[in-house]
Amino acid sequence: INEFTSPGARFHLGMAEDADVGSNSVQGYELEANGYFAVEVKENQDGSKFAELVLRQVLDREREQSLRLMLTALDGGDPPRSGTAQLWINVTDANDNPPVFAQDRYRVSLREDAPPGSTVANVSASDADAGTNAHITYGFGKMPAKVLQKFLVDKERGTITLQEPLDFEDTRSFSLAVEARDGGGLVEHCKVEVEVLDVNDNAPEITILSLSSPVAEDVPIGTVVALLNVNDPDSGENGQVTCELSGEAPLTIVASSGGSYKVVTLVLAKSLDREEAAFHELVLRASDGGDPARTGTARIRVAVMDVNDNAPVFSQAEYTVHVPEDVPVGTVLVTVTATDADAELNGHVKYS
Repeated sequence: INEFTSPGARFHLGMAEDADVGSNSVQGYELEANGYFAVEVKENQDGSKFAELVLRQVLDREREQSLRLMLTALDGGDPPRSGTAQLWINVTDANDNPPVFAQDRYRVSLREDAPPGSTVANVSASDADAGTNAHITYGFGKMPAKVLQKFLVDKERGTITLQEPLDFEDTRSFSLAVEARDGGGLVEHCKVEVEVLDVNDNAPEITILSLSSPVAEDVPIGTVVALLNVNDPDSGENGQVTCELSGEAPLTIVASSGGSYKVVTLVLAKSLDREEAAFHELVLRASDGGDPARTGTARIRVAVMDVNDNAPVFSQAEYTVHVPEDVPVGTVLVTVTATDADAELNGHVKYS
């Protein structure tokens, strides 16, 4: 009898045979006490009596897969005589139980450098039914195509694996809808929350936002020469950036504090002198706090623009010349020379 059979259903049991006649023949039937079935006595046209089994309460195969009941046939003699038969009732399965996941929600963590093929999670579900009704297959529910491309679930085992590389900087977590479907079509769902763990896979990036070059050599100390952006898309210590200038330069760094984003300002730390150095080569180095740390660099060339801050200087402060009094007009008496440390027109010397 199927467990979905409705109460009130009747099952013909046939009749017992008694060689006696009249009141000494079969007069009734009795069924062993139980919670599901009763027996009713029916009479044929010839007066013989047979038994019908009547279902009184819904069966549940998951509680009782079979019942063994004793059926007794009684005659009307004095004293009465009886005969018995055993009813063996097998309760057949109906798909009245959906799959049940071991957990409603699974939470897992996965490093962003996990290779494709890595196991993400193992989900499992059980079904109290039997046979094909208890056979479970796994699959994904409705999710964005981007997520479906990243993960794969084994239809039979419920093992979820990674198909494509992860990128913490692109997506920090995924929510996977997993289905368990039994052979009768009943479906249950669970959630798998995948947290992507950051790996220090990004070096700091330095972007020059503005650069003043050339810089006049007479600009005051504290003048902003360059503005740079330093960014590291990693998180935590992997994205904490420190900056430093290498080499001897008349500039210093003023940087914002903390975080993965810094605006770095290069300001003049001491007076410039074009006559001493016409340009300065700087290397800005940005390092993150990862282990091992990653480093980004930027090279900056700052030219120094000349200012007319030098007067001409004669090769001698005084020239002494002896000239005969009869020297002809137009004779060159002496050549004086002067130089100017400045550049271009500022260093072009005229005499008078």
